[in-house]
Amino acid sequence: MKVKDLPEQNRPRERFLKHGPEALSDSELFAILLRTGTRGKKNEKGELVPGENVVDMSNRLIKEYGLDKLFDCSLTELQKIKGIGPAKAMQILTINEIVKRTNQAKNPIKKITCSKDVFNIYKEKLSNKKQEIFTILMLGTKNHILGEKVISIGNSDTAIADPKEILNPAIKNSASKIILIHNHPSGDPKPSIEDKRVTQEIVKAGEIVGIVVLDHIIIGKDSYWSWREKN
Repeated sequence: MKVKDLPEQNRPRERFLKHGPEALSDSELFAILLRTGTRGKKNEKGELVPGENVVDMSNRLIKEYGLDKLFDCSLTELQKIKGIGPAKAMQILTINEIVKRTNQAKNPIKKITCSKDVFNIYKEKLSNKKQEIFTILMLGTKNHILGEKVISIGNSDTAIADPKEILNPAIKNSASKIILIHNHPSGDPKPSIEDKRVTQEIVKAGEIVGIVVLDHIIIGKDSYWSWREKN
């Protein structure tokens, strides 16, 4: 049955208009977001296989994967799910990104006072990523945030961090200090030997050009590792 064939009081949009979003179930809210279900199509025998309306599809997705797992998927992973094409995959990831940014906007951090401040900024951005993302946070003399720069995006194991690529944005932005940040897709923030080597290499390079490397923060699933705290 198509959504338009449902009784008006059972249609997600009509229920939203009459009762507000709080009255809707997760699947009904999801149905409003995704808008359409799947079309019917003929099988190998030429028989018409009925499609799935958007409410039923939303019920299936949430029951099978859960909201949290859906939002953790990559664009490619979402498109492997029956009924999810590029447009719907982007809609799902877009709403997830908006939620993250909204949470960050509610508690803006403009000055870094400790490693926990950095974790609080980047846990939403990086903790569930499938790839390592290496970023620098650029600071002024009083540790006020001047900006950030994504340096590299690696595979699931490592992101390449070149000292020149890291220090050039800091120099251009007149930053006196930087903090190195990257995530571990495994969820374990424990540093590798390579992580420690790269940190030492960038610290030495920074000394040459007069930029202090305050810390290197590795973001895990629910925790972090701080080079400054451990040294």
